[in-house]
Amino acid sequence: MPSDNPTFRTALVWFRRDLRNFDHAALHHALQRSETVFCAFIYDKDILGTLPRADRRVEFIHACIAELAADLQQMGGGLIVRHALAQEEIPRLAAELNADAVFANHDYEPQAIARDAAVAQALAADGRLLFTFKDQVIFEKNDVLSQSGTPFSVFTPYKNAWLKRLQAQPDSVAPWPIDPHVRKLAALPDSPLPTLEQLGFERTNLAQLAIPTGMRGGAQLFEDFLERIAGYGMARDYPAVKGPSYLSLHLRFGTVSIRHLVRTVSDLSARGQAGDGGAVWLSELIWREFYMMILYHHPHVAQSSFKTAYDAIEWETGPDADELFAAWCEGRTGYPLVDAAMAQLNRTGYMHNRLRMVTACFLIKDLGIDWRRGEAYFAQHLNDFDLSANNGGWQWASSSGCDAQPYFRIFNPITQSEKFDPEGKFIKRYLPQLAALDPREIHAPWQVPRMVLAEKGITLGRDYPQPLVMHDEARKRTLERYAVVKKPG
Repeated sequence: MPSDNPTFRTALVWFRRDLRNFDHAALHHALQRSETVFCAFIYDKDILGTLPRADRRVEFIHACIAELAADLQQMGGGLIVRHALAQEEIPRLAAELNADAVFANHDYEPQAIARDAAVAQALAADGRLLFTFKDQVIFEKNDVLSQSGTPFSVFTPYKNAWLKRLQAQPDSVAPWPIDPHVRKLAALPDSPLPTLEQLGFERTNLAQLAIPTGMRGGAQLFEDFLERIAGYGMARDYPAVKGPSYLSLHLRFGTVSIRHLVRTVSDLSARGQAGDGGAVWLSELIWREFYMMILYHHPHVAQSSFKTAYDAIEWETGPDADELFAAWCEGRTGYPLVDAAMAQLNRTGYMHNRLRMVTACFLIKDLGIDWRRGEAYFAQHLNDFDLSANNGGWQWASSSGCDAQPYFRIFNPITQSEKFDPEGKFIKRYLPQLAALDPREIHAPWQVPRMVLAEKGITLGRDYPQPLVMHDEARKRTLERYAVVKKPG
């Protein structure tokens, strides 16, 4: 980003992962430094072209864009919406508007970094500038480094340094005001936004799932969460309980401000009104930034193991492995907690965080399937898919990432089920065919006598599958598989 601070006649704000009209770094700076400011969002064909035709994320974004456009119009401006290749359309639009500069917020994913570099180059060739700003995190890139000046690779010291820096720099969570300069927003003629169908997409079950969209949806979820944040530390682990904030989708697309979230929870904690849950939830937000920092400094993790020695592991391949993978994807493993979690993902696009760990560990360490296959499946189906968090989570489960689970610590899907869904409420919600089983039976139906199952109208292999593998045997095979990464001695 250029270091000077010129004033521009006309600027263009390019919205991406920041679909809100408040506390917005790029919008703030554009309004402050320009006489007239246009706003734009590009439905990027490079991204949309890789997605299934019915994708909840596109429908979510579509609703967010409608809200953002209406709100900008009420402020005296508007939103230019195009369906094109962003890398080409932004320079073209800047030329069309005769904009001196384009303002946007940082994106840390490798493809986005390459795209922004190409946009900056195209703009520069036309005598225009690209400015980008930190907005979706509190601390980024090299903001939090070890005492030796290098990026952290273990979470706890990173978290401690992150909290220390926040304490030393409380302005890091100060909002970027928009109101003082809204008169500079360029009014636009009324024009209809592209429909989902015009974008090449179909309606999903987003409305039936009652997923709140846009800035108002994010605010509603946050207010609801604040009423129960004190119990978050324990409630978050139980999938049948309303424990999480459910804000991950809104964080992904920037309909909420990370500064507002951190500032609010920090203030509540300082006043003793957030209980233990406030600190635990803040820690989760720091994990998000940790994984973004890891991806930024180590872009190779998008394709390979953070710990390169783990790329020597030989995973199951061939038709049998493909069938095991398909059974996992479709929730046919024979382990109820795993199958219920996969059903939740496939039907809603959401999966409870603990279940993400359980299902990932099962695929990798019970079925012996390469973690990258599971990562790609989650990437396709998660509403809140974020490359850094998804990759970090899968590498944690496979033991190949930074600060990962030790390879010899392998989740037992039965004990996880007994501990975190003790009455089987979550399982029964997504596997109603097992509803007749009591809490002692539901976690491992194959251990229930056949006569007892028959009395309850359940036949394994017909109503519910037999287990694909026996966990104890699979665990032994995993330890053998991971022997290649054992340190000598």
